[in-house]
Amino acid sequence: MRFALGLIVGILITIAAAYLRDASLPSGADARPMVNWDVVDRSVHDLSETVREHWARLVGGARRVEKDI
Repeated sequence: MRFALGLIVGILITIAAAYLRDASLPSGADARPMVNWDVVDRSVHDLSETVREHWARLVGGARRVEKDI
C-alpha cells in the first residue's frame, strides 16, 4: 500500500513541478515549455469522454437487466 501511495504522490509531484516550471517561464523566443499542455488537455479530455461513455454503457446495461427482471 505504501508503494502505491508513494508512486501516485511521485507522479503528482512530477506533474506539478513541470506545470510550475512552465507557468513561471517568461514570454520570449527562447522560452520553451517542458510540456505541451494543449496536447495534455486534449488527451485528458479524450480519456474522460471515453470513461464517461463506458460508464454510461455499463450502467445503462445494468438498468436494462433490472427492468427485465
